[in-house]
Amino acid sequence: MNPSLARLRPYPFERLRKLLADAVPPSSLRHISLSIGEPRHAPPDVVLEALTQNLETLGSYPATAGLPQFRQAVSGWLTRRFQLLPGTVDPDSMVLPVNGTREALFAFVQAVVDATRAPLVAMPNPFYQIYEGATLLAGAEPYFLEQNEHGLPDLERVPASTWQRCQLLFLCSPANPTGAVASLDYLRRALELADRYDFVIASDECYSEIYLDESAPPPSLLQAAIASGHSSFERCVVFHSLSKRSSVPGLRSGFVAGDPRILRSFLLYRTYHGCAMPLHAQLASIAAWNDDAHVVENRRLYRAKFAAVLPILREALPVEAPPASFYLWPSVPDDERFTRELFERKHVTVLPGRYLARDTANGNPGRGRVRISLVASHAECVEAAHRIRDYVLGR
Repeated sequence: MNPSLARLRPYPFERLRKLLADAVPPSSLRHISLSIGEPRHAPPDVVLEALTQNLETLGSYPATAGLPQFRQAVSGWLTRRFQLLPGTVDPDSMVLPVNGTREALFAFVQAVVDATRAPLVAMPNPFYQIYEGATLLAGAEPYFLEQNEHGLPDLERVPASTWQRCQLLFLCSPANPTGAVASLDYLRRALELADRYDFVIASDECYSEIYLDESAPPPSLLQAAIASGHSSFERCVVFHSLSKRSSVPGLRSGFVAGDPRILRSFLLYRTYHGCAMPLHAQLASIAAWNDDAHVVENRRLYRAKFAAVLPILREALPVEAPPASFYLWPSVPDDERFTRELFERKHVTVLPGRYLARDTANGNPGRGRVRISLVASHAECVEAAHRIRDYVLGR
């Protein structure tokens, strides 16, 4: 067996199950889960119709590179959403379909890392654990970046010797779990470092369409690349998904876009990896990427939840709305104890923050926080907020 498998840490939800294994919740209260970031809004009709109308394509093998119409829809969405000039994103060389960002993020590391050169992969902390697992299985060393005052990886505190070993930098904006958003200036600074030290940036932007201020959509690394003179997105690859944007996590549909030189090699890897997106999923995805109206409505639903939940929680917890994502990230005295007791007393599940981060010389940045995912129905989120408040206040 691959010896690197022994280095993998238990996934956050495995740790959560262990924490709650012998906990007994009150049977009088129905369970409300706010621990997993799985969208539960109704899938848009436009996607369901395209999916059901194309089931006959189950009789055909899909190509790894995807349908031209899929790549064109993605190119059009990127151009429209991030205000790029027409023709900036070449659908034939700069876009590939993937079966969700998790699959793509893992595969990308395997394709990019050169294990013969003592590689290092830099990543946020807290973070999405697939970054770490993919790094370890690629034979590289994870490097956990400290947070700056804005809740983003502090690029300025990284020693030059670390950047010199870095082959890949993971960024996640909007961030999971903090909801912090990287500015264009921040992204351009990351590109300056990538140019200086010759590494690739993988920008996980799967929460980019869940934001609270309609006048301030989160920017993309692609915008920063163009602003920095990277007309072919040199050293840049972005990852997007329909899971959060369109509330279809089960469709397992996303894409990668960026540097055509990198994507050419990634396509070769994927051809052997056997991960082509089924045709019916691609055709449903085309309908999703071509329609923005359902995304605006999706944001409205999340915005309403934040507006309803925050006044209740603020009676008991220091909590603020993030600029983006559907998470709350409040401070608590002890995140594991808070999670277990909340489940035992109020039958509500949240996720201890320490499970989403790693210990460093400066401690674990998730310790003393919990992640609350506002993915349940509006009524359930409000009910859960009342229960959390009552638990904290000892009611």
